[in-house]
Amino acid sequence: MEFINTIPYPLIAVAIFMFGLAIGSFANVCIYRLPKKESVVFPVSHCTACSAPVRPFDNIPVISYLILGGKCRDCKEGISVIYPIIEAITALLLLAGFFKFGLTFDFLVYTVVAPTLVIITAIDIEHQIIPDVITLPGIVLGLAVGSYTIGYIDSFLGFLVGGGLFYLLAVLSNGGMGGGDIKYIAAAGALVGWQKVLLIIFIGAFLGSFVGLFQIAVQKKSRKSLIPFGPFLAVATLITLFYGNLLIKLYIDNLAS
Repeated sequence: MEFINTIPYPLIAVAIFMFGLAIGSFANVCIYRLPKKESVVFPVSHCTACSAPVRPFDNIPVISYLILGGKCRDCKEGISVIYPIIEAITALLLLAGFFKFGLTFDFLVYTVVAPTLVIITAIDIEHQIIPDVITLPGIVLGLAVGSYTIGYIDSFLGFLVGGGLFYLLAVLSNGGMGGGDIKYIAAAGALVGWQKVLLIIFIGAFLGSFVGLFQIAVQKKSRKSLIPFGPFLAVATLITLFYGNLLIKLYIDNLAS
């Protein structure tokens, strides 16, 4: 730790941003392959149009996309701009986490959670699913980390409250709540505890309602239009990780006044 203290703060920030770009590149692989139930390790990255392997110098996050003009080097097929956007968002999220938490255990956990939230958001928007391969290990991780950071009782209560509320909602709505959402909120509750998981649910519901009303009023969507809830839960989780303590304190102080 003393060695790290000798490294200039801006240099650490740049290194974390670059690391975030690399993680974002891996996130793209997960986003593309997990819904197909394909390995995220093999085969190596390849063009989805012509299957040509991506050369190492063509696999530099963001930069390679700009150099290639957003096209495959071999078949010249267009590459979605979503790829560099995912890389940049992931890098910015990790950088924001570093500014918030510093080089702490919380930041170490965040480096796993934040890219996972990006992956969940992209997959749920495209496929309306949150894969078990993400949520089930997430529950285990949430209980393990939560037991260490907030205590095993609070962690387990968060798991029960989050998963229980969403399961009840799924029953009452005859399947209106997806299984992936239930497992996700159970994992989130295990990580942050019962108070903060309620905050995540409230923020997620508020954001979802706001966007839903916007789509109905402006985009003329039907009330029955399918709106994936995962992205709103992911954003709500990020807000809670950054400002959960402050928001809960403000709420309690407001009740007491």
